[in-house]
Amino acid sequence: MNKQQSESSQLGPADVFVDVQRATSQPDLPSDDDLARWAAAAVGVHRPEAEISLRIVDEDESQELNSQYRGKDKPTNVLSFPADIPEELGLPLLGDLVICAPVVALEAEQQHKALSAHWAHMVVHGTLHLLGYDHIDDDEAEIMENLETRILAQLGFDDPYTPIETPIIVPAQGAQAEKISDGTDE
Repeated sequence: MNKQQSESSQLGPADVFVDVQRATSQPDLPSDDDLARWAAAAVGVHRPEAEISLRIVDEDESQELNSQYRGKDKPTNVLSFPADIPEELGLPLLGDLVICAPVVALEAEQQHKALSAHWAHMVVHGTLHLLGYDHIDDDEAEIMENLETRILAQLGFDDPYTPIETPIIVPAQGAQAEKISDGTDE
C-alpha cells in the first residue's frame, strides 16, 4: 500500500493510501508514488484521508468490466467504483479505480499528449468520480472539468481539455476516419 500526502496547498492536504495492482504487461506505467500523488491531489480538501484500490489492466479486463457495469462492450480508459459505505462508519475507503493501460497509451498518442500527463488526468478524473463528481450534464461537466484542470495545473500539467492543433489527415479512399477520444470516453 502506498501512502502519499498531497503537496497541493490550494486544495489542501489529504492522506491517501493507494493499493496499486498491476495486471498488465504494458510498458511505461507510472510509478506507485506518482499514482498516489495524483490521487491525493484530487482528494484535496474533500476528505482528510482516503483509501483507493487502483488496478491497471489490459483491454480484455477493461472491456469485460465496462460491459458488465456500464453496458458498453468495449475497453475504456478509466472505470470508477465508489465505496458504498455509510458515512457514519467513518471509514476512509473511497473506492476502486480500474485504468486500462493500452487505452491510456493510445489516447495519449492520438491526442498528442505526454503519456504521464494523460495518466495523471485519468487518475484525477477517476478519483473525482469516486468523490461524487460527474459529467452527465453540461453544468456538472463544466464543474468537473474546471476542477480537473486546476488540479492538473497544480501538478504541473497542461489543461487536458485544450484542443490540440493537428494537421487534418484525409483518409485513403474507402477508409473511414478514426474518432480521436477526448480522454474521458463518455
